[in-house]
Amino acid sequence: MSTQSQKVAVITGASQGIGAGLVEAYRKLGYGVVATSRTVAESQDADVVTVQGDIADPATAERVIAAAVERFGRVDTLVNNAGIFLAKPFHEYTQDDYATATGVNLLGFFRITQLAIEHMLAQGGGHIVNITTSLVDHADSNVPSVLASLTKGGLQSATKSLAIEYAKRGIRTNAVSPGIIKTPMHAEETHEMLAALQPVGRMGEMSDIVDAVIYLENAPFVTGEILHVDGGQSAGR
Repeated sequence: MSTQSQKVAVITGASQGIGAGLVEAYRKLGYGVVATSRTVAESQDADVVTVQGDIADPATAERVIAAAVERFGRVDTLVNNAGIFLAKPFHEYTQDDYATATGVNLLGFFRITQLAIEHMLAQGGGHIVNITTSLVDHADSNVPSVLASLTKGGLQSATKSLAIEYAKRGIRTNAVSPGIIKTPMHAEETHEMLAALQPVGRMGEMSDIVDAVIYLENAPFVTGEILHVDGGQSAGR
């Protein structure tokens, strides 16, 4: 069972892919975990609390942080992993596309991060990790993705701003910037084509992103870092 000294990680977009991998990784570190997504299933692990909800709704953020405090009494790490990616020519995006992307990628970060920081300040420290995309730094003519750059680019800039704002108060903020990763988002028949787009000639694995987050978790002198895990994509092609 948990104690007040057990560290606690809140992970959004936690039902599958990278999010599910992060839940497992933080449990291996001994953390209690609050996992949230629209479809997250109840866990058999007593130290994993699941909260179903749309992260674009600020009420979900309130419920998630309340669950962390009620069950564990604290919030040490927040991983803003939930995200949506819509690849379309810019002139074909709809108002609904815009609302969906900004809702999940920006509003989904905004409220839960505010609430987490309030608790981190009271505790004397904490860690925020944002998952962005290397398309922010390296636009690709094969992947039209202005909405991803608009929203995740904002998140990347906010990462540095938060890191500096709270540096002297014990709260670190970092980001992991993935390239194309083998997740349920990409259908198997597209894998060969997507692998060919990468400088290293293959797609990344979900474990590559999970390992990067855990590195940042265990790096107390690292804050404001945008850690590219993208097979060289951000360096050029």
